[in-house]
Amino acid sequence: MVIKPKIRGFICTNAHPIGCAENVRQQIDYVKSTPHMNIGPKRVLVIGCSTGYGLASRIMAAFGSDAKTIGVCFEKEPSERKTGTAGWYNTAAFHQFAKEANLYYHTINGDAFSDEIKAETIERIKADLGQVDLVVYSLASPKRKDPVTGEVYSSTLKPIGKQYTTKTYDTDKDLVHEITLDPANDDEIEQTIKVMGGEDWERWIEQLHAADVLADGCQTTAYTYIGKKLTWPIYGHATIGKAKEDLDRAAASLRRGYKDVHLKAWVSSLKALVTQASSAIPVMPLYISLIYKVMKEEGTHEGCIEQIYRLFTQDLYVEVPEMDDHNRLRVDGLETNDRTQAKVEALWEQVTQENFHQLADYEGYHSDFLRLFGFGIDGVDYDAEVNPVVDW
Repeated sequence: MVIKPKIRGFICTNAHPIGCAENVRQQIDYVKSTPHMNIGPKRVLVIGCSTGYGLASRIMAAFGSDAKTIGVCFEKEPSERKTGTAGWYNTAAFHQFAKEANLYYHTINGDAFSDEIKAETIERIKADLGQVDLVVYSLASPKRKDPVTGEVYSSTLKPIGKQYTTKTYDTDKDLVHEITLDPANDDEIEQTIKVMGGEDWERWIEQLHAADVLADGCQTTAYTYIGKKLTWPIYGHATIGKAKEDLDRAAASLRRGYKDVHLKAWVSSLKALVTQASSAIPVMPLYISLIYKVMKEEGTHEGCIEQIYRLFTQDLYVEVPEMDDHNRLRVDGLETNDRTQAKVEALWEQVTQENFHQLADYEGYHSDFLRLFGFGIDGVDYDAEVNPVVDW
């Protein structure tokens, strides 16, 4: 079939297998162009391995440090009449490139929140790796089923305490407008923490440790976004922010709880990028379009793979990593520094429907959005017929 993007709201409902493979190859090529890690991970588990920062982490570990990788994701298989998810095609491509490089890989497709998938992952680690020395937690999901009670929790994207009115950009209507968001109630806050907080990360580490598959000196990191003044009302000081605070709590608990294996646990703060998750958050499409404009002009813009390269080489695998006051690793400084933020705040005050495309880099935003699903990538013939069925 000829596959063209089908965009509905803030998601694309299909994906291009060749485009996704090319996107993965370009990230691998970036890692290959950098100095090989002398000290790095060798046996890695990536929970949420198929897109965004999780995929970049798997690529960095494998092609930057020759690591054996086991990935966990939840992706939809293609059929002859319908494409699979982008994460399906990304994973298939990663498998192919890893095979060509004689690197070990294995991916488990299923609900990472479930104990069944945790048990299956542990058995695979025991059989093939023995133990792991790095566990990356990079899950993004709107819902989570509690493995003990069976209750399904749903996250919300709301401010806390009071109603919040701000500018936003509607990508469907190409419209800059004001949006008013009602505050979350206590139940919505708690449910968001249950989905996006640190509870499942802790459960993974608890079960990996009980099975004796954490190597001595193992590191684990969960990814977060902190942002600054413009995004705090909907991110840092909102329901998502409460969940991210719970990640900090979990990291501290993990550091205290597993001293027998000298576990190092970090929350790593990364920059704002176009991801399937960030596209759904009010304010973020406008903010990201503006921050792209400023950072590209400054020459400081980075994508997922560049961010993860710096995380691995400047923070995770150095003797004394730089931490903030909350013991987080910070790779987001090129975005959150005062000078850059002042430029973005000035643009934010000026931006209107009439000047949006002059002041913002929406072209870059939209290009990155399409790339998530394998579209708009140089060198791919999107008029050619392709077979949507790609097997792992």
